[in-house]
Amino acid sequence: MAIQHLKSGKPEAARAEDDAKVRTTVETILKDIETRGDTAVRELARKFDGYDAPRFRLTPSEIEAAMQKVSPRDMEDIRFAQVQIRRFAEAQRASMTDIEVETLPGVILGHRNIPVQSVGCYVPGGKFPMVASAHMSVLTASVAGVPRIIASAPPVKGEPHPAIVAAMQLGGAHEIYVLGGIQAVGAMAIGTESIEPVHMLVGPGNAFVAEAKRQLFGRVGIDLFAGPTETMVIADDTVDAEICATDLLGQAEHGYNSPACLITNSRRLAEATMEEIDRLLKILPTAETAAVSWADYGDVILCDTYDEMLSVANDMAYEHVQVMTDRDDWFLDKMHSYGALFLGARTNVANGDKVIGTNHTLPTRKAGRYTGGLWVGKFLKTHSYQKVTTDAAAATIGAYGSRLCMLEGFVGHAEQCNVRVRRYGGRNVAYGTAAE
Repeated sequence: MAIQHLKSGKPEAARAEDDAKVRTTVETILKDIETRGDTAVRELARKFDGYDAPRFRLTPSEIEAAMQKVSPRDMEDIRFAQVQIRRFAEAQRASMTDIEVETLPGVILGHRNIPVQSVGCYVPGGKFPMVASAHMSVLTASVAGVPRIIASAPPVKGEPHPAIVAAMQLGGAHEIYVLGGIQAVGAMAIGTESIEPVHMLVGPGNAFVAEAKRQLFGRVGIDLFAGPTETMVIADDTVDAEICATDLLGQAEHGYNSPACLITNSRRLAEATMEEIDRLLKILPTAETAAVSWADYGDVILCDTYDEMLSVANDMAYEHVQVMTDRDDWFLDKMHSYGALFLGARTNVANGDKVIGTNHTLPTRKAGRYTGGLWVGKFLKTHSYQKVTTDAAAATIGAYGSRLCMLEGFVGHAEQCNVRVRRYGGRNVAYGTAAE
């Protein structure tokens, strides 16, 4: 039996048409921000967020006032989550060491891990204010040692969201702005009269934010190209339909275009999961969104073997991959293209999204084939250096360098090497120039 698609979502052509519309809108808005600066940003904030403040940056007293609105229990939960995320980020940072090695006598090579000097962290608001995104971007940049971290999130009900502000402040943001969408990432990357531009943009967002980051890449660095959240469940008969359906819909509620996919070798589980999804959509408070995502972007794929399940999963390269089988570690060893793995029925994607300590800003749209997610290393640039400390080394390396430059026809390059050979090695070293 071949691999069967028991349920499929929208065809790729329809998805591409949606992307094209977003691309045009974003291009127009970014040009406007570049041309008119704060004036354009203020008009966009008014239009899209209904927000019209004299300035977008919060003062220390406004930050304190917002944090006072957060309940003690919510503040405790935010602090707990940040401790977990900080612990893992610090362990990751400790794994990245500067090196220096003498590769030949008198030839010393090394590299240093240097933080990006300024980062703009976007935290989504909208239908679901994503407090956790502040931990993932701001706090991780802080652990990396970024000297200027600015953070921006849209207003919620006309004012800064207290818990988001608290998470930004506790995470280590140096500047906090109340701005959403394209105008936020555009202002942070391009700069305006009141906002100094950053060197890098990070953080998730809707389709417009993702496209804005894509168009701004090159002018600034970005964490990754991110589209709508994706979730995949790889399951066999060791789990039941309720847990599979819950994990699929738990992410489908993100937006109207959030792909969710079940890959299984059990027809019984596949059919039972689809029935359970129908049942849950009748009672889930976010069913209006999740139902559209499931209808348009949901897939159920039935395979014969675990090898087929692995092959399909690696090819789809989804953002979140929940593995619940009798061989979870086998998938851990063999999966090579994904955002993050969640192994076993005891864990779930929501843990990763909010509190367990790994980062939830992850690659989508098959980007997991060439990049991992946001982590402390994304905020660090690995820069190499070299030094030659003896005359003999300068002459030896210079001679090889000269001949290899001439092999390619680069006479000026060769002369850079030759002058060192003449200066430090005398005339007894075999090197070459066009004049030789």
